[in-house]
Amino acid sequence: MHYIWKEWKENLRGKGLWLSLSIIALISVSILFRSTALSFDKGFYVLLINLFDSLIYFIPILCLFIGAFSIFQEKEQKTLIMLLTKKDNYQSFLWKKSLALYTIVLAPLLAWFFVYLAFLKFNFVIDGKGYLVFVLSIALLAIVFLQMGACIGSFCRSRMQIVGAAVFVWFYFFFMHDFILLSVLPNVTADNVIWFSLAYFLNPLEAVRMFLETGMGVYSFGHMSRLLQAFMWTKPAYFLIGNLAFWLIVSYLTAIFFHRKEGNE
Repeated sequence: MHYIWKEWKENLRGKGLWLSLSIIALISVSILFRSTALSFDKGFYVLLINLFDSLIYFIPILCLFIGAFSIFQEKEQKTLIMLLTKKDNYQSFLWKKSLALYTIVLAPLLAWFFVYLAFLKFNFVIDGKGYLVFVLSIALLAIVFLQMGACIGSFCRSRMQIVGAAVFVWFYFFFMHDFILLSVLPNVTADNVIWFSLAYFLNPLEAVRMFLETGMGVYSFGHMSRLLQAFMWTKPAYFLIGNLAFWLIVSYLTAIFFHRKEGNE
């Protein structure tokens, strides 16, 4: 609770979180205005898919910066040294700091989408399950990139390094990962398609997108080819759970390892 309260006070004084939420709210409202001409019965799903496709460009990079600068600020203000000297080790600090980041970012984000639902009711037939899947997808995406941002803030020694590392991570998952997979796509066969599937869903953007589209019933796996059946060898929800577990653990352990290495140096 102490970390959550501290994080809340720091974000009240700062402008990063509120600017990020303002951008998300502005995008959401603009998508709603553009979707007023859609069907009252089916437009709800089209709006949510369009909104997700727009937010997916902003939420990852915003969460990377918020998570990284939050950790770096502790080092810059020398509060991290005080915390580690008095009562915490870095593993405990990173765990509590991560939970505080999740709480501070997700609370206003979820509150906004609750308010946003009230506006949607005036324009579309609401599917409660579909909207819950949408909000859950956004929340999980934010959690993954907040943890990656905390990892970046743990080993970067300057704000410029943070900017460079965050932009690289964002660029990799948006462009480089898919480009690498496209280069090996001609070599995919029934024998190695499972490995290709694992590499594909290692990208959190793709894992979240597939979970969203199947959870809302927009994408169906009926009448699949044998190769596609082998590619989708388990449910999208399990791919997403595995992706979350992998990146949260890797980000957490990487942050601890590089922090120890920096301390030894």
